[in-house]
Amino acid sequence: VQLVESGGGLVQAGGSLRLSCAASNRPSDINCLGWSRQAPGKGREGVSTITRDGRAGYADSVKGRFTISQDNAKNIVYLQMDNLLPDDTAMYFCAAAERCSGRFFSGRFYSGQGTQVTVS
Repeated sequence: VQLVESGGGLVQAGGSLRLSCAASNRPSDINCLGWSRQAPGKGREGVSTITRDGRAGYADSVKGRFTISQDNAKNIVYLQMDNLLPDDTAMYFCAAAERCSGRFFSGRFYSGQGTQVTVS
């Protein structure tokens, strides 16, 4: 699976960004797409997941501010991020996995190269 992210950048607190990720060569048993992030000096954490049939999950820290969506026909997953906070500053990675629940991925797992989001 190849995952290519776009849409990161620098934004002021309270602003919005939309991340996109195009997935290619995705096997039929890779049921979930989503996003994880890694802030400076911290470990990687799951942010949001979505199953092929549209069931979405979120980390508590982003619920009500971030919205995940997908275009199944094009194998693209989006993350709309509103009301961004300085604590959201991180490298954001697109992810694909066999299974997901809430903000967690499990089974075979793939990650993109990441796109930087900086909130000032």
